[in-house]
Amino acid sequence: MKTSLLSFLFCLLLINLSAQDRITGQPFATRSEVIGQNGMVATSHPLATQIGLDILKQGGTAVDAAIAANAALGLMEPTGSGIGGDLFAIVWDAKSQKLHGLNASGRSPKGLTLQYFKDQGLEKIPSHGPLPVSVPGCVDGWFELHNKFGKLKMEDILAPAIKYAEDGFPVTELIAYYLGVSVPFYLQKQFPNIKETYTVNGKVPEKGDLFKNPDLANTYRKIASGGRNAFYKGKMAKTIADFIQAQGGFLSEEDLGGHWSEWVDPVSVNYRGYDVWELPPNGQGIAALQMLTILEGFDFSDIPYGSAEHIHLFVEAKKLAFEDRAKYYADMDFVKVPVEQLISETYGKERRKLIKTKRAGSYLAGEISAGETVYLTTADQYGNMVSLIQSNYRGMGSGMVPPNLGFMLQDRGELFSLNEGDANVFAPGKRPFHTIIPAFITKDGVPFLSFGVMGGDFQPQGHVQIVMNIIDFGMNIQEAGDAPRIDHGGSSSPTGEVADSRGEIHLESGFDYEVILQLMGMGHKIGYQKGIYGGYQAIGWNPQKGVYYGASESRKDGMAGGY
Repeated sequence: MKTSLLSFLFCLLLINLSAQDRITGQPFATRSEVIGQNGMVATSHPLATQIGLDILKQGGTAVDAAIAANAALGLMEPTGSGIGGDLFAIVWDAKSQKLHGLNASGRSPKGLTLQYFKDQGLEKIPSHGPLPVSVPGCVDGWFELHNKFGKLKMEDILAPAIKYAEDGFPVTELIAYYLGVSVPFYLQKQFPNIKETYTVNGKVPEKGDLFKNPDLANTYRKIASGGRNAFYKGKMAKTIADFIQAQGGFLSEEDLGGHWSEWVDPVSVNYRGYDVWELPPNGQGIAALQMLTILEGFDFSDIPYGSAEHIHLFVEAKKLAFEDRAKYYADMDFVKVPVEQLISETYGKERRKLIKTKRAGSYLAGEISAGETVYLTTADQYGNMVSLIQSNYRGMGSGMVPPNLGFMLQDRGELFSLNEGDANVFAPGKRPFHTIIPAFITKDGVPFLSFGVMGGDFQPQGHVQIVMNIIDFGMNIQEAGDAPRIDHGGSSSPTGEVADSRGEIHLESGFDYEVILQLMGMGHKIGYQKGIYGGYQAIGWNPQKGVYYGASESRKDGMAGGY
């Protein structure tokens, strides 16, 4: 253990000594921001970014570009997304000068009950197979967005993804890695249609291999011409439902046909003059707002970035917010979530008092009166901006691939609790707790930043770090994403699992080893993991100069592009 820690600290020292020496900006920045006047797209895949830009150049809106890019990612990055999953979005509408929120998450099968899990002797919903499958909300989300803010025809929007699905595209480095991990796992489970959909002649595609998905091309074509009902009703819905039920699941044609998305009002807190916006539950976005409300009470003008004090206060705020997350967050159609109280300054002040400035703490939820993902953001010549996140949950999803459709269904239902009385306890027709969250920042009523950080439980932590990096530490939007990240694991979960919230801090390479020793002296447990720190995309707007700024970090294969 001691040898491992010393090796880790030595590696950090070497990395710090060899930090990139840029002429401008912070030493950890991988590149400059991308700047464009007419439009901007930032996604986790270069080809998806190019597709979004092409749609903008055709006169499409930010929503048109977002749908086109999302469809491409469902093909090119099936390890984190696809039409078998759910979608959330925040849209800045330039005409109304207002933010709109869309919750396009699906519900649990109406024929599945809590008693069924008890009868099976299960204490937790399985992570794979037919039981965690909930209604996929992505396609309906596309059409809700398009009906309200789209301009081009859906046939034109989906055409680029269809062409790539038919002709093939080269697999990128990171996606090849995740395919190499995920596909053999599903094959070992002997789930149907995995080999036919996700291999090339029986072999998992590697970096640079051309990959095609003609079944998905055909599915996209039917959706483009037949609308959302081509997916949720008729032959395709019957194929999905029959397959899941044959595998022992409960998803039905009625569940699919009765699905609807919900337009919601984003909620916000003001952090040092900037309004930070998230969507209300069943997602976890307000955890980021709770953390910011707690942290605003500390003066970071005297606290350096990457210092032990910075990391300690961030982690303690996260612990406090996540205990509330475990207790209160759930589908608001089933449970009254006290959103306004949770994100209020008064409650934040009460929670802040619990933090010891020199010692790691362990907390309970406050008393209130009365999973891989893809994130993308787009901005158009008309002034509209979209912050969109979409996911199948655990990497590729449940392992359930309906025959001849070219996509995997999500396993988001795993996130329900099976403990009676929990806010997030399973119920028929209920939306599970969700990890995926888009974000947006305005200043003085004008867009400032559309951004997101994919990555399961890390997402609220990532959002807060981006906000702090820009506002507290003066970084530009590229530097804010490239800066070394902090992750805290070990908080209680909405699935009903209770943990010691003292937990463990995971630090990316780049933090000084003296800081790590200080944190350990404060009672923090320090660890190191790869690949858990999310994936960030962002578009900023500068109203004085009339230009967009784009950023895409190096942890993913993506890029920001503008024109």
